[in-house]
Amino acid sequence: MNWLYLGIAALSGAAMALQGTFNAALGKALGLWESTLVVHLIGTLVALVILVGVGFGNFGKLNQVPWWAYLGGVLSVVIIYAVARSIPQIGVSNATTAIIVAQVSTAVLIDCLGVFGVKKMDFQLIDLLGIALLAIGARILLID
Repeated sequence: MNWLYLGIAALSGAAMALQGTFNAALGKALGLWESTLVVHLIGTLVALVILVGVGFGNFGKLNQVPWWAYLGGVLSVVIIYAVARSIPQIGVSNATTAIIVAQVSTAVLIDCLGVFGVKKMDFQLIDLLGIALLAIGARILLID
Protein backbone atom coordinates (compact mmCIF):
# COMPACT_ATOMS: atom_id res chain seq x y z
CA MET A 1 0.00 0.00 0.00
CA ASN A 2 1.39 3.38 -0.97
CA TRP A 3 0.89 5.71 2.00
CA LEU A 4 1.41 8.84 -0.07
CA TYR A 5 -1.59 8.04 -2.26
CA LEU A 6 -3.69 7.01 0.73
CA GLY A 7 -2.87 10.41 2.21
CA ILE A 8 -3.86 12.14 -1.03
CA ALA A 9 -7.13 10.17 -1.06
CA ALA A 10 -7.77 11.12 2.57
CA LEU A 11 -7.14 14.77 1.68
CA SER A 12 -9.75 14.36 -1.06
CA GLY A 13 -12.25 13.04 1.48
CA ALA A 14 -11.67 15.97 3.81
CA ALA A 15 -12.00 18.37 0.86
CA MET A 16 -15.31 16.73 -0.09
CA ALA A 17 -16.75 17.32 3.37
CA LEU A 18 -15.61 20.94 3.29
CA GLN A 19 -16.86 21.40 -0.27
CA GLY A 20 -20.26 20.04 0.65
CA THR A 21 -20.48 22.44 3.57
CA PHE A 22 -19.44 25.40 1.41
CA ASN A 23 -21.79 24.38 -1.43
CA ALA A 24 -24.71 24.07 1.00
CA ALA A 25 -24.05 27.60 2.29
CA LEU A 26 -23.79 28.92 -1.27
CA GLY A 27 -26.99 27.07 -2.17
CA LYS A 28 -28.87 28.71 0.70
CA ALA A 29 -27.78 32.13 -0.50
CA LEU A 30 -28.12 31.72 -4.28
CA GLY A 31 -30.35 28.70 -4.82
CA LEU A 32 -29.23 25.16 -5.57
CA TRP A 33 -28.96 25.32 -9.35
CA GLU A 34 -27.37 28.75 -9.29
CA SER A 35 -24.78 27.63 -6.76
CA THR A 36 -24.09 24.49 -8.78
CA LEU A 37 -23.34 26.69 -11.80
CA VAL A 38 -21.16 29.07 -9.76
CA VAL A 39 -19.15 26.17 -8.30
CA HIS A 40 -18.54 24.76 -11.79
CA LEU A 41 -17.57 28.16 -13.19
CA ILE A 42 -15.06 28.69 -10.38
CA GLY A 43 -13.71 25.17 -10.89
CA THR A 44 -13.40 25.83 -14.62
CA LEU A 45 -11.46 29.03 -13.98
CA VAL A 46 -9.11 27.28 -11.54
CA ALA A 47 -8.47 24.45 -14.02
CA LEU A 48 -7.91 27.01 -16.80
CA VAL A 49 -5.34 28.90 -14.72
CA ILE A 50 -3.52 25.64 -13.98
CA LEU A 51 -3.59 24.61 -17.65
CA VAL A 52 -2.22 27.98 -18.72
CA GLY A 53 0.74 27.22 -16.46
CA VAL A 54 1.34 23.61 -17.51
CA GLY A 55 0.05 23.61 -21.08
CA PHE A 56 -2.88 22.21 -23.05
CA GLY A 57 -0.94 19.41 -24.75
CA ASN A 58 -3.37 16.54 -24.26
CA PHE A 59 -6.52 18.06 -25.78
CA GLY A 60 -5.63 16.45 -29.10
CA LYS A 61 -6.60 13.11 -27.55
CA LEU A 62 -10.25 14.07 -26.94
CA ASN A 63 -11.43 11.83 -29.78
CA GLN A 64 -9.69 8.83 -28.17
CA VAL A 65 -11.73 9.01 -24.97
CA PRO A 66 -14.62 6.54 -24.55
CA TRP A 67 -18.03 8.25 -24.61
CA TRP A 68 -18.88 7.23 -21.05
CA ALA A 69 -15.80 8.98 -19.65
CA TYR A 70 -17.49 12.31 -20.36
CA LEU A 71 -20.31 11.43 -17.96
CA GLY A 72 -18.08 12.66 -15.12
CA GLY A 73 -19.24 16.17 -15.94
CA VAL A 74 -22.88 15.14 -15.65
CA LEU A 75 -22.18 13.30 -12.40
CA SER A 76 -20.39 16.36 -11.06
CA VAL A 77 -23.62 18.34 -11.39
CA VAL A 78 -25.59 15.54 -9.71
CA ILE A 79 -23.06 15.33 -6.87
CA ILE A 80 -22.89 19.05 -6.16
CA TYR A 81 -26.66 19.43 -6.28
CA ALA A 82 -27.33 16.36 -4.11
CA VAL A 83 -24.76 17.32 -1.49
CA ALA A 84 -25.91 20.93 -1.32
CA ARG A 85 -29.53 19.73 -1.08
CA SER A 86 -28.98 17.08 1.61
CA ILE A 87 -26.57 18.80 4.02
CA PRO A 88 -28.98 21.54 5.18
CA GLN A 89 -31.64 18.88 5.83
CA ILE A 90 -29.64 16.13 7.58
CA GLY A 91 -26.30 17.74 8.49
CA VAL A 92 -22.75 17.35 7.24
CA SER A 93 -21.93 14.16 9.17
CA ASN A 94 -25.13 12.32 8.20
CA ALA A 95 -24.84 13.32 4.54
CA THR A 96 -21.15 12.43 4.46
CA THR A 97 -21.87 9.07 6.10
CA ALA A 98 -24.45 8.23 3.43
CA ILE A 99 -22.06 9.41 0.72
CA ILE A 100 -19.20 7.27 2.02
CA VAL A 101 -21.29 4.09 2.36
CA ALA A 102 -22.66 4.49 -1.17
CA GLN A 103 -19.26 5.48 -2.54
CA VAL A 104 -17.42 2.49 -1.05
CA SER A 105 -20.15 0.03 -2.02
CA THR A 106 -20.13 1.31 -5.60
CA ALA A 107 -16.32 1.26 -5.68
CA VAL A 108 -16.23 -2.38 -4.58
CA LEU A 109 -18.70 -3.26 -7.32
CA ILE A 110 -16.66 -1.40 -9.96
CA ASP A 111 -13.46 -3.12 -8.78
CA CYS A 112 -15.08 -6.56 -8.80
CA LEU A 113 -16.52 -6.11 -12.28
CA GLY A 114 -13.48 -4.35 -13.70
CA VAL A 115 -15.68 -1.95 -15.67
CA PHE A 116 -14.89 1.50 -17.10
CA GLY A 117 -11.26 0.67 -17.80
CA VAL A 118 -10.47 -0.19 -14.17
CA LYS A 119 -8.30 -3.19 -13.41
CA LYS A 120 -10.50 -6.03 -12.18
CA MET A 121 -9.84 -6.84 -8.53
CA ASP A 122 -10.72 -10.20 -7.08
CA PHE A 123 -13.72 -10.07 -4.78
CA GLN A 124 -13.17 -11.67 -1.40
CA LEU A 125 -15.57 -12.42 1.42
CA ILE A 126 -13.60 -10.03 3.62
CA ASP A 127 -14.90 -7.27 1.31
CA LEU A 128 -18.44 -8.10 2.44
CA LEU A 129 -17.32 -7.90 6.05
CA GLY A 130 -15.80 -4.49 5.40
CA ILE A 131 -18.99 -3.21 3.80
CA ALA A 132 -21.08 -4.70 6.63
CA LEU A 133 -18.91 -3.02 9.27
CA LEU A 134 -19.07 0.23 7.34
CA ALA A 135 -22.88 -0.05 7.25
CA ILE A 136 -22.99 -0.81 10.99
CA GLY A 137 -20.78 2.20 11.68
CA ALA A 138 -23.00 4.33 9.47
CA ARG A 139 -26.09 3.18 11.34
CA ILE A 140 -24.47 4.12 14.65
CA LEU A 141 -23.59 7.56 13.31
CA LEU A 142 -27.10 8.07 11.93
CA ILE A 143 -28.91 7.35 15.19
CA ASP A 144 -30.80 10.48 16.16
